[in-house]
Amino acid sequence: MFLWCRIFALQKANNLKPNMGTLDRVARIIAASIVVILYFTNIISGTVAIILLVFAGILLLTSALSFCPLYLSFRFSTKQEKK
Repeated sequence: MFLWCRIFALQKANNLKPNMGTLDRVARIIAASIVVILYFTNIISGTVAIILLVFAGILLLTSALSFCPLYLSFRFSTKQEKK
């Protein structure tokens, strides 16, 4: 819980503008959930599992923040602007 509070505080302090839309966030959460399920059902294991779990963690973190650093570097956004 403390980690999430710290991450959100860093997001506000650095003025990171959200650049992920709802559909993008949901897709990342679903992909991360699939990886976790595959791991706990022993369908994936070993080095591949560790790499995929790290990737799933990154997906969850970027979904929670609504911010993707890769999108920022390519000046890309899936978040719709309010009119």
